[in-house]
Amino acid sequence: MAVAILASVAPALPERAAADAAPRRRRARRVLPGFGLTLGYTLFYLSVVVLVPLLALLLKSFTLSWPQFWEAVSAPRVLAAYRLTFGASLLAACTNAVFGLLIAWVLVRYQFPGKKVLDALVDLPFALPTAVAGISLTALLAGNGWVGQYLEPLGVQLAFQPGGVVIALIFIGLPFVVRTVQPVLADTEKELEEAASSLGATRWQVFRHVLLPAILPALMTGFAMAFARAIGEYGSVIFIAGNVPMVSEIVPLIIIGKLEQYDIAGATAVAVVMLVLSFAMLLVINALQAWQRKRAGMAA
Repeated sequence: MAVAILASVAPALPERAAADAAPRRRRARRVLPGFGLTLGYTLFYLSVVVLVPLLALLLKSFTLSWPQFWEAVSAPRVLAAYRLTFGASLLAACTNAVFGLLIAWVLVRYQFPGKKVLDALVDLPFALPTAVAGISLTALLAGNGWVGQYLEPLGVQLAFQPGGVVIALIFIGLPFVVRTVQPVLADTEKELEEAASSLGATRWQVFRHVLLPAILPALMTGFAMAFARAIGEYGSVIFIAGNVPMVSEIVPLIIIGKLEQYDIAGATAVAVVMLVLSFAMLLVINALQAWQRKRAGMAA
């Protein structure tokens, strides 16, 4: 009797199992609950926060004719501000890429007294108001400051000069590189370095062929973030720069000055140029990151 019952139920078991598995497969494919709603909210939020302001910026700049637009964005004072802003941002980002990697290496690979304090100090530029950072750096580097009073007799003047702008941008951009590279270094397997060393590789060869390919995408990401932050920085730079036209005046200050003069169209024209140049540079950096990841995948 039992055998007969099992024989009658057995053919229906695969069909029931398949019917039960289908909803589970459908649920497994949905990573987020309510995907349509969450996607719509995401697109709406990004449009309101990012796309609408950028569209308004472009539309306002279109109120100028081409000669007026070109005159607004190519004035000698504006060109000098472009050179200082992008040049100082690039120099600060490159400096942070080198020393940020060194700091991340020390925090990951070494144990020493005060390590937690040093690790917390890395995040200080995130928590510190930018205006406070600018005032502090000015108090240190001015001619009568704690550091500047010893440098100025030697002919080194940092405050109210382009050098002071670079220092301020290094200060606010350092955490981006450290916090981007640090977890990648922590996940890197030390066995690979030991294997390379046991095969006769020097320290430079281990770094060049084992570590650098693993951390380079993260390092470039930190570089891009530090560079993007430096381009738009205002609060920490405004005090130490001195805002001398053609010498230490940055582009954000040019934009603020035009807004204060009610030259809204001129301010948006300069802002559009900054937007296009920044987007182009970030596009190049992202392309380099994609190429590096592809190259690393092919090597693996």
